[in-house]
Formats: sequence, structure tokens, C-alpha cells
Amino acid sequence: MVSAALQGHLNPLLKFAKYLNSKGIHVTLVTTELARHRMLKHAAAATNPLIKLEFFSDGLDVDFNRESDYDLWLETLRTKGRENFSNLMTKLSQHTKFSCLILQQFVPWFIPVAKEHNIPCAVLWIQPCALYSIYYRFFNKLNDFSILQNPDQLLELPGHPLMEIQDIPSFILPNIHLCFQKVLAEFFAYLEDVKWVLGTSFEELEEEVLGAMVGDGIRPTVTTIGPLVSKFLLGKKEEEEEEENGVSMDMWKADESCLRWLDGKEMGSVVYVSFGSIIVLGQEQVDNIAMGLLNSGKPFLWVFKRTGGSNVELPSGFLEAVGDRGLVVNWCSQEQVLKHKAVGCFLTHCGWNSTQETVVTGVPVIAFPEWTDQPTNAKLLTDVFKMGVRMRKGDDGIVGQKEVERCIKEITEGPAAKAMSKRAEELKESAIKAVEDGGSSHRNLEKFIADILG
Repeated sequence: MVSAALQGHLNPLLKFAKYLNSKGIHVTLVTTELARHRMLKHAAAATNPLIKLEFFSDGLDVDFNRESDYDLWLETLRTKGRENFSNLMTKLSQHTKFSCLILQQFVPWFIPVAKEHNIPCAVLWIQPCALYSIYYRFFNKLNDFSILQNPDQLLELPGHPLMEIQDIPSFILPNIHLCFQKVLAEFFAYLEDVKWVLGTSFEELEEEVLGAMVGDGIRPTVTTIGPLVSKFLLGKKEEEEEEENGVSMDMWKADESCLRWLDGKEMGSVVYVSFGSIIVLGQEQVDNIAMGLLNSGKPFLWVFKRTGGSNVELPSGFLEAVGDRGLVVNWCSQEQVLKHKAVGCFLTHCGWNSTQETVVTGVPVIAFPEWTDQPTNAKLLTDVFKMGVRMRKGDDGIVGQKEVERCIKEITEGPAAKAMSKRAEELKESAIKAVEDGGSSHRNLEKFIADILG
């Protein structure tokens, strides 16, 4: 398996590696030196002989801030990174016969490396199947995307709800994130050399979009194997300790005090707030969220990740005003938090990993999408999965504190709150059934394993 050193990209690969391990398959997980530099627990790999970690240089110094220049980072990964990865594959192949190379869609330049080494290639699609459908149709010009030139129009695609411009993934918008659009264009150009596209979603969650792709002859179609979450989230309690003690790829230290704090709160009373590992909010937005939480009167746990390049702070006097009703931490074990009985809703950026985890734990959401697949995921959560509300931004692109208050009230005690909670619980049951013996994802996984073992 190979990935760039991004938390949200490594996590699904690691979870898939652990699943393959449970079937007796040895996995070498390869990423860049940046991950080795950041990871606190990579030495734990020694405790699991079936997962081996290897690292290569992406062509940049580990201290270089990749988020400050995505164009440079992706270009060096495309050139020097690909060369270094290919050399590592040559070296590793001297002692190991690989049956498959698994990568995610944001490192497409490694697909030809698999071909050069005569190894079949699989893609672990780390976004919803809806995104594969949208991107495939866009890059292969299958459907009308004139909404991109006329933002007042609606986008109508088979198997999808009607979408406004605010629901469309930012990587296909004109003149924004062009370096990522180029990466995805390259991915779809290399797709003919990919044998399997494995979706981290599950059939029952995205039935309509999957059916429409099959109906339109989209190949390769997505084979769903999800939800790809830690096993203990799926009710396998005996595996919780194993999850904690196995290989970890957390690049920030989790604050365990939050779980003890949650123990002291009433069931379903806490608003959990987290915007993932990449998004950095501006000061005005942070102030509005803080005051909205303060004025809501609800207990809350807020993951407020402080990064070296940002000087954004919590409002002065905020923590003192909140007292024990709120807790702010730098990082936490999100799966443990979402599974906690005290958590009643999740204010989220709608990254796909977070979306899967909230579906599996049956926690309704307040959607606060920013970029990439998040706007589309928010649309799915609110209009297709029907388990959340979406924050409305003002004309200045900022969500006001009154809007934060409104959404918290709507999800916790509004007229549709019970229906959303019930729907979230139903999807949780469907997710668990999908991965149980005989479930849709379990069957697909068994077939994939049989294929790679030949």
C-alpha cells in the first residue's frame, strides 16, 4: 500500500491493512519520510509482524510546510517521489513477491509504477461513491456541467440529488485548486491500468448512485467494502484493546482527558466539534463558533488544533465563561469520542473519514463543509442520508454565531431532531450489517481477497 503523508489518507489504508491482516495477508504500508518524522507511535509496527512500514522521500525536506505550497509539493511527489517510490519497490521486490499494489486516488503517478513492476493495481477510493461518479462523469465529459460557468443553474446527474454550486466538490470548480484538479485528471487517465476500485462506503448507503453508474456502463465501477472504521466501532468490543495497542498512524498526540470528561456528562448531551486535520479557520470564524457554543447552553467538546503557521486563538475570556460545561483539546481519539454515550451530535467539516465514523456510531451532524469532497458529503448527510443540518454561510463566506446557535438547537431539540436521530440509528444498523458475514461489503471483500490470492 502507498499513500502521501496525510492523516486522512493514511488512516483508511491502515484500517484496510488491519482487515487484510486478519485474513492472514502480509501488508507493507509505504508513505513518505514526513510521516516517520511526525508519527509518535510508528515503533508499534514491531508488535505486528504482518504490517511492515517503509518510507521514501517526496523530494522535500521534512520541515517544509507542504500546506503552504501544494503546487510544489504535488510536483515533487509526481517526479522525485515517484522515482524514489519505484526504487523502493525494486529494493523490496528482491525479498518479497507482491500480489497487489493498493493506493488511493491522490497519488495516481504510482499506478504506472505497479505496471512497471508487473503488479496488479487496486485503488482504495477514500471518498464516497458519489464523488467517484461526479469526477468520472466530469473528466470523461459524460454529462452536462454547465453549472460551472452558470452558477445559478442546478447540476442534474443520474443517481444524485439535484445539486447547487455550493454542493459541488471544489476540485472541479474553475480556477480553484487547479493542482488537485490536475491530479484527479491524471488519475482518470491512468484508470485503464487499475484492476479494482474499492469504495470505503457501503451499498445500502449509496444504492442509487451505484446503480446509476452500473446503468451508464461506468468502468471500472466501485466495489464497496466499507464502512472502513476500527472494528470496535462495529460492536466488536473484544478488539478495542487490540486497536489501541496495534499500529497507529496518528500524527498528533490525542488528549485522553476528554474521555474522562465525557464520562461525567449526561447521555446524548454533548456537542462534539472537530474540523479534521487540515482545515485552519480564520479568527472571525473561530470567534463565531466559540460564541455560538457559549450561547447555546449545551455542553461541548471542541478539538481546536493549533498549528505552527496559525496565530488564531480562542476569544479572550471564553474558557473562563464556559467553565466545566465545555472542554477544548488539541487532538483526540475521534472514534472513541463518537462512540461515547454522552455525545449527542457532531459539528463536522464533513471529511469522508469523519462522515463514515458518524454514520457507524449513529450520531447526527451539523455540517460545516469547506473544500474538496466536503460540500458534497454535506449534501449527502443532509438530503440523502437525512441525518443532519447544514450551516449557512453569510455573503462574506463566514458562518455567524446566531447560525451556529440555530443549528445546535435544530439538531438537538428542533421539530426534525427525533427523525434525524432515528435515521442515524437506522444507518448505523445498516453499516454494521454490511460488514457482518454475508453482508454486502463482506462478500465484496472476500471476492477481492480471493482475486489477489489467485
